[in-house]
Amino acid sequence: MNATALRVTTVASTDVDNRAAYLGFAFAYVFGHGAAMLSKSGAVLMPSWLPIGLLATGLLAGTVFAMTASLRAQKAASEARRRAEKLVGMAWMTGFTALALAVTGVSTVFDKPELQTVLWPAGSTIVVGLIYIAEGAIRGNALHYNLGTWLMLVAAATLFIPGAGFFGTLAVLGGGAYLLAAFLERRRLAA
Repeated sequence: MNATALRVTTVASTDVDNRAAYLGFAFAYVFGHGAAMLSKSGAVLMPSWLPIGLLATGLLAGTVFAMTASLRAQKAASEARRRAEKLVGMAWMTGFTALALAVTGVSTVFDKPELQTVLWPAGSTIVVGLIYIAEGAIRGNALHYNLGTWLMLVAAATLFIPGAGFFGTLAVLGGGAYLLAAFLERRRLAA
C-alpha cells in the first residue's frame, strides 16, 4: 500500500488585526484627554505632565501595536498590496509634518501660542482619521474606514466646544469609538 502524505498548507492572512492598537489608542483618549479635562476644569489637581504622559503612553502603545500588526499582515501580501501599504504608511509622516507646520504657523501668525493646546489634539485626530480612511479603503476594511470618518468629524466638531469640554468630548467620543472598534474588530475578523 502506498501511503499518500497530504500536505496541509496554511496561508497567512493579509488582514490586519487592529484590536491591540485600538485599545492602546482608547487608553490614550480616555485617560490622556480625560485627565486633561479634569485638570483644565479644576475638578482634580494634578501635575501638568500627567495628562500628556498618559496620552503619550497610550499613543506609543497603540502605534507599536498598529505597526506590528501591519508588518505581520504585509508578509503574506502581494507586491501591489505591500506597495500600497508603504505609500499609505508614508502618509503618517507627511500628514503630521504638515500638521506641525500648520499648527506652528497659525499660532505664530496670530501670536496665540495657547491655540496649540486645542489645535494639536484636534488636528492629530483629523490626520489620523484621514489616514484610517485611506487604510480602510486599501485593506477593504469598512470598520477602519468608518472609525476614521467618525474620528475626523468628532475632532473637527470639538473645535466648537470651549474649555475643558473640548478634552472631555475627545475622551468620550474618541476613546469610546476606539473601544467599540476593538470590540467589533473581533467580529470582523471572525467573519
